[in-house]
Amino acid sequence: MNDSTADSYEPKLKLEDCQKTYANETLRLQETHPDGFCNVSFDNILCWPPTPINTKAEVKCFSEFMGIYYDDSQNVTRMCLENGTWNKSTYDNCKELDLLSSNVDTQIYIYLIGFIISTITLIVALFIFTYFKELRCLRNIIHMNLMWSYLLTYTMWIIMLIELNYFKEHMAVMCVYLVTLLHYFHITTFFWMFVEGLYLYILVVRTLTRESFKLRVYLGIGWGTPLLFIIIWVIFKSLFPPLHNESDVCDWFRDSYLDILFQAPTIAVLIINIIFMMSIMVVLVTKLRSANTLEIQQYRKAVKALAVLIPLLGVTYAITIYAPVHTIWDLLRSVLLSLQTSIKVE
Repeated sequence: MNDSTADSYEPKLKLEDCQKTYANETLRLQETHPDGFCNVSFDNILCWPPTPINTKAEVKCFSEFMGIYYDDSQNVTRMCLENGTWNKSTYDNCKELDLLSSNVDTQIYIYLIGFIISTITLIVALFIFTYFKELRCLRNIIHMNLMWSYLLTYTMWIIMLIELNYFKEHMAVMCVYLVTLLHYFHITTFFWMFVEGLYLYILVVRTLTRESFKLRVYLGIGWGTPLLFIIIWVIFKSLFPPLHNESDVCDWFRDSYLDILFQAPTIAVLIINIIFMMSIMVVLVTKLRSANTLEIQQYRKAVKALAVLIPLLGVTYAITIYAPVHTIWDLLRSVLLSLQTSIKVE
């Protein structure tokens, strides 16, 4: 706490309030210390009790001051001089609490636990799709690739969180590789979501072009297209490296204006998916008016699945782009982002 902060503070107490508080103590000192003592004082922040001369008075630090929280386990000191006057109060021991650091630690644990739960859920789901041969079809293969993209993303997040918090000395070497892989797998989740939307769009709206879109086309879109954007990002990031910050373990992990190179395509595929959704809904409503066959019921199930997936992915990604600076909101975002796949798989 500095002096300028104290000077700009409008006190709620007055000297008279302090005198009333320590009235009995003042009477006692008048009897025990007839040679003199420092009278009750108020320094615009704290009340100081009457104190014998050549004695240092101690008062507990405040827990909150002007909206800032302080460590109230320490004491403020003030010396009563020989002539019965007070010296300047010393607030050096009143240290501001680093609540942000505590909040960040809590978020890290939430992310780790959430990512581990999501990873286990994805492994179980992938085992089921792989073990039961009758589930092997193009639609489920697309689902499996989406799950793999999430599984790889969460694995990279777990590695990054462990490296950043427990093995910082090794992070300088692995930083570029880990961040690059993390961004790549993160983008693939959205492109495989785009593949899910594209598949349903072709299945419902463009039925005549269904045969022209083979698995290799979807694989190229889901895994190949993000790789192209990441390569471009790495090239520009290498040409315009971020300024080194001594407080950062990994400079490439910091947000940069160059991140728009992969963020823009991600937002674009989400918007296109919404367009797919609207087109599918128009066709579905039209067909429902004329018939209610088994095929239509299958379309309805597919659209319901897409209706759940798009808002879930879109909303959580919007939270990562912008969120109010608030502890509760940060913790809520941590839970949503780390557990979104567990919720979706269930």
